[in-house]
Amino acid sequence: MRVYLDNAATTPMDPQVLEAMMPYFTEHFGNPSSTHSFGRKTKTAIEQSRRSIAKTLHCAPSEICFTSGGTEADNIALKSAVNDLGCTNIITSAIEHSAVIKTAELLCDCDDLTLHLVRLTPDGSVDLGHLEELLEKNLNSFVSLMHGNNEIANLLPLEKVGDLCEKYGAIFHSDTVQTMGHYPFDLSKLKVHFLTCAAHKLHGPKGIGFLYINKSVKIKAMITGGGQERQLRGGTENLYGIVGLAKAIEIASQDVEEHQAHVQGLKMHMADRLKAEIPGIEFNGRSAEKDSLYTVLNLTLPENPNSGMMLFLLDLEGVACSGGSACSSGAAKGSHVLEGINAIQPKRASLRFSFSRFTTKEEIDFAIDKLKVLCGITAREKATVPQESGNE
Repeated sequence: MRVYLDNAATTPMDPQVLEAMMPYFTEHFGNPSSTHSFGRKTKTAIEQSRRSIAKTLHCAPSEICFTSGGTEADNIALKSAVNDLGCTNIITSAIEHSAVIKTAELLCDCDDLTLHLVRLTPDGSVDLGHLEELLEKNLNSFVSLMHGNNEIANLLPLEKVGDLCEKYGAIFHSDTVQTMGHYPFDLSKLKVHFLTCAAHKLHGPKGIGFLYINKSVKIKAMITGGGQERQLRGGTENLYGIVGLAKAIEIASQDVEEHQAHVQGLKMHMADRLKAEIPGIEFNGRSAEKDSLYTVLNLTLPENPNSGMMLFLLDLEGVACSGGSACSSGAAKGSHVLEGINAIQPKRASLRFSFSRFTTKEEIDFAIDKLKVLCGITAREKATVPQESGNE
């Protein structure tokens, strides 16, 4: 049995998404910028996809700009805020995605900008009081705080942060890569200027996403050389990716509460079993709480001889997950998120398990049983190795 529990990294594509994409790999191949019937057919598919996504999010189709994924979308938001919207301060946190942190650091190194890191509470939540202090003291600010942390599962109160940003005239961007398609969004009410999405985090294809750009802000092209995406992003569109993204969001929005209940149940089942069966286990951030991002569980195991090889050994046992701290050999730098909340323990392995609507309870129990063996809680069953006979 092989179990995939790394859905925060990428999710398997929904068969319905692939089915929707297939005609655009084969039959409908025209360039969307061409004026003949082949081009008009594919252009229509792109605009129908845009309208479908906008309807789900309660925004205007013109506010959706297709990108290659979340990293590009984050980059456009930050660079546009500085270059086009006059922001001279960037406010973010130490536990954001690297697409935000690295871009913010680069911008502040090159331009007359100041980078401010908002304080975090001990469990990794944003200190809203400190955020307001920073906003009050620093005019022309761009605030970038992710909705759902991809490692420790903390959720940002988007409405409260949006209200604070509006109060102090700040531009607000939230990386919603981990939450788009997993939570409902009403952008007609939410006070946010930019949101990001990557299709492969919600059972869509890789290499496609979008940036939501509130119509109240006007930005210039980030990629020039063509008039695509309303002059914002030149280049022939990723046609089949866009169709797949729209289908993935359509499917997710139809049963979002059912999916959430299913995945939340699996996550809490895993957390409860681990608490009961592995003494000394700890959970990072708010990941084991019911009010956290329901797709992610981050934990630190008790110290044991397998700590430095835990990810590798789990993979050999058929369980795929991801790591959160440096291994004991020092070969890996470790998680900047766990470092940001002072949760790195060099002699103990930290792991992130992440789930999707396709995950089953049987897979969760299988993973727990393998983890217990590697932690020395349960003795490994003796395997019978068949003898190979030589060729005659």
